[in-house]
Amino acid sequence: MLSHLPQTSDPNVLIGFNSVDDAGVYKIREDLAIVHTVDFFPPIVDDPYDYGAIAAANSLSDIYAMGGKPVTALNIVGYPPQSVPLWALEEMLKGGAEKALEADVSIIGGHTIKTKEPIYGLAVVGTIHPTKIISNAGAKIGDFLVLTKPLGTGIITTAIKRNLVEKDVVKRVVKIMAFLNRFASEAMLEAGANACTDITGFGLLGHLCEMVQASKTGAKIYMSKIPVIEPAYQLAQENIVPGGTLSNLKFANERVDWNREITDEDKLILSDAQTSGGLLISLPKQQEGKLLQALTAKGISGVVIGEIIEDKRCRIQVEK
Repeated sequence: MLSHLPQTSDPNVLIGFNSVDDAGVYKIREDLAIVHTVDFFPPIVDDPYDYGAIAAANSLSDIYAMGGKPVTALNIVGYPPQSVPLWALEEMLKGGAEKALEADVSIIGGHTIKTKEPIYGLAVVGTIHPTKIISNAGAKIGDFLVLTKPLGTGIITTAIKRNLVEKDVVKRVVKIMAFLNRFASEAMLEAGANACTDITGFGLLGHLCEMVQASKTGAKIYMSKIPVIEPAYQLAQENIVPGGTLSNLKFANERVDWNREITDEDKLILSDAQTSGGLLISLPKQQEGKLLQALTAKGISGVVIGEIIEDKRCRIQVEK
């Protein structure tokens, strides 16, 4: 669809519609570029403050995935005045504002419209050096793949909407989603990453597919190494799965070679539509120790889940 839109010829557009990267990049001068991104969605948890914090963390994530530093943001708000009280709107905005402050980001305005259900997110501007952009197209054969957050948020938030999980599970998954990818981004820059993407609505396999296609490589990942939030497996077995996850799995089935020991639940987890997921970092294997050490120092449990391999078909192998 985007291929039918008018294309810019501005040479200062370093990353735009012509790629599947996480954000757009525009060069201001030889040592400075700005990174643009926007994201918003309806509530995925009941508490409006938590919803605001998660939405803000998710919106900032695309900047972090490219190695940039977010600096300013605008609120994007859809508000149904007949069904949502003003205090809930205030709490939602407070959650977003405090998460932005945690990220050293200034919210400097925004726009609100009336909608049938609440919508919240941020349009974010960040900065980056034009020669230090971490694209998802830079993965090299032999790179290790490191994941910085566990999977399962899409399945679990679907269960939350149906009141099927305990409060301790809600608290745990909210903490994961609201955790900024800022520190993982800083760690990957220290370690010298070749490529990165954040794991959001397209799921781990969807985003990895984009990485290998853009990098003209393949990938091999190991299900036994994938961190998963409990009780996502059990919920998947009970068919408590969001529609986006099922769509992602359909997409993945055309691009993934599954080991015969991989279960249906494994496939759903790997395709699960994440909200504010972690970073998937591709870096030289000799830098693995440096990255994991840097992540650990920042309180992040990074996990090597696979590697980049040679494959002209740009397919993904999933082993047990």
